[in-house]
Amino acid sequence: MVMAFVLIRVGAGEHLSFMKSVREEIAKIRGVKKVYAVFGRYDLIALLEAPTLEELSTTITDKIRAIEGVQSTESLIGL
Repeated sequence: MVMAFVLIRVGAGEHLSFMKSVREEIAKIRGVKKVYAVFGRYDLIALLEAPTLEELSTTITDKIRAIEGVQSTESLIGL
């Protein structure tokens, strides 16, 4: 099992209600265990689990980054 914290930036100047909808969309993705709203350089932090590094990568690039409003991600992976 591979775990990662994914640090997520949402488009600058977005309203809190929009941030909440992005957070809810991320939480629906298979493998996402928890999503936290934070203050600072990043807006959200998601905890993900996947059976392989390849599946984790696919979840981040094809699903999380595809959500409208997600500007960028940075992943901290634990093997």
